[in-house]
Amino acid sequence: MILDTGFVAFDPVNLPPTGSGPLNGLTFAAKDVMDVAGHVTGLGNPTWRRTHEPATQHAVGVQALLNAGAHLVGKTHTDELAYSLAGQNSHYGTPPNTLLPGAIPGGSSSGSASVVAAGLVDFAIGTDTGGSIRIPASYCGLFGIRPSHGSVDLTGVAQLAKSFDTLGWLTRSAEHLLAVGEVLLPRPAPSKLAITHIALLKEAAALAGPKLTEQTTASRDSANLISEDDLSLGDLNQFFDAFRPVQAYEAWSYFGAWISAHNPEFGPGVRERFALAATVDAATEEAARTAGQALRERLLAWLGMHRVLCLPTASAAASAIDASPETVERVRNQTLRLTAVAGIAGCPQISLPLLHDDRGPVGFSLIGPPGSDIELLELAVRLATQKHEHPKYE
Repeated sequence: MILDTGFVAFDPVNLPPTGSGPLNGLTFAAKDVMDVAGHVTGLGNPTWRRTHEPATQHAVGVQALLNAGAHLVGKTHTDELAYSLAGQNSHYGTPPNTLLPGAIPGGSSSGSASVVAAGLVDFAIGTDTGGSIRIPASYCGLFGIRPSHGSVDLTGVAQLAKSFDTLGWLTRSAEHLLAVGEVLLPRPAPSKLAITHIALLKEAAALAGPKLTEQTTASRDSANLISEDDLSLGDLNQFFDAFRPVQAYEAWSYFGAWISAHNPEFGPGVRERFALAATVDAATEEAARTAGQALRERLLAWLGMHRVLCLPTASAAASAIDASPETVERVRNQTLRLTAVAGIAGCPQISLPLLHDDRGPVGFSLIGPPGSDIELLELAVRLATQKHEHPKYE
């Protein structure tokens, strides 16, 4: 079932601003994993909604946006318990991808991307653990950011995997992406951070193919930074293999007791992922975490204080909404090989709607050193002048 919009229509929310500030006049929506006082935080699953009480206060991020002058006009659908990248929910349906009709919007911040792409709000907030902001941004032709890990307060936001969870946002303009960042991100202290050099991730180019690589190279060259030789991080399976067990172990640590007590019905993909998560033991998680730390140190050493890495956000445009569960899972695993790089390293990553393949939009990504979020957002504003009008995809 394709939904009319990405809003959670059966639980409407309309909260005027509680203050005045840089977001005056802007409307936004919040993914239904974030507390809104007086409403149950549903997490995309009817059993979760039925077994939990309404929130007593807003998530810190929601309150900060209201205080800055923004108007909250709705909650948005999510993949079940935020454990997917597709945007499909077997209970509530799939939010539309207005730029590429008949395709998935990407998840798990599916509804947030859908309502922004449709022009129903100026921006929307969501979460990104393994790509849940970046992939919907790529699939729906939007700007999106996964901030540096730990930089945005997650109080009042449901966890999936605390080692990777972030609060991110989606917009149709780079200026709005920056404006929200200036509210939610900590004020940058004077530092030696200054993005001056850029390089393409070699293995990501190989995964995406020549057409997307050519466009990525062109976007890199338009950044007015010093271009360096392509960076090789080795087989990206290393990042996937380090990410997945830790994510699964932490997801089961957070949700396992509730799942065991209530035996909720999960849709395809989510069901199998939680079944696998239940089998990951502490030794497997620790080995993956150790491997991930080595990968993190290697990337951070290269980034230093002055470099940014670029790559296609995804290896292709969004899959068809009627793709088989096997295809959806295959694409998810391939996508995680790209998104796990920033996740493992705790780095900020911004996706800009600058690329496309023969079927639809694909994001152009920038990964910077931890704490370089504002610098990346300002770079995105400069690069946004390169944004072309997407053709009408069929």
